[in-house]
Amino acid sequence: MNAFTALVRRDLALAFRERSDSLLVVGFFVIAAVLFPFGVGPEPNILARMGPGVIWAVALLSALLSLDRLFQADYEDGSLELLVAGPTPLGLVVTAKILAHWLTTGVPLMLAAPLLAILFGLDAELLPALLLTMALGTPILSLVGAIGAALILGARRGGVLLSLLILPLYIPTLIFAAGALDAARFGLEINAHLAILGAMLLACLPLCPLAATAGIRQALG
Repeated sequence: MNAFTALVRRDLALAFRERSDSLLVVGFFVIAAVLFPFGVGPEPNILARMGPGVIWAVALLSALLSLDRLFQADYEDGSLELLVAGPTPLGLVVTAKILAHWLTTGVPLMLAAPLLAILFGLDAELLPALLLTMALGTPILSLVGAIGAALILGARRGGVLLSLLILPLYIPTLIFAAGALDAARFGLEINAHLAILGAMLLACLPLCPLAATAGIRQALG
């Protein structure tokens, strides 16, 4: 656990040193969502109807902006090879990096989401449901994205390839997260949607680090 904590702190320190990456993710999240009301008009009913889907679709795209740097920076400067050769299991290293990515990307998106909910005219009663879906869904984005980030190591035009690999895998998260918010907007139960998101998160927690570990080992040869 000491090694795990040290790895998380290392990645958080690096992210804080280059905090422009996190600001870019949040900035894209806000700006891209703000463009939709200008395109469809100020009709409150339309904005409230499309708001949950727009917030989550833009969150998926925002998460993609930082995924290609999840392992790439360490791969380029040789740090990843040292981590692989070190005494700490590679799976633990990957899990620590995923956690650090979520703390620097998923948590800021979660904090910015209520502001966008207000922009789209969503009722204040929906904010708890929005935060719940973000709390369950954003870790899935980091976990699943780590698989793609590991597979594109050393590839040319890795960002484009990463989008093609990961976006289809993000669709279930988008469906159930936006569906939960739609159900909450009409006063329906959202427990089923949250349970499915929770089950997806529980499945991703052990499987995604294992898959990402295998991808890193393959990339390093």
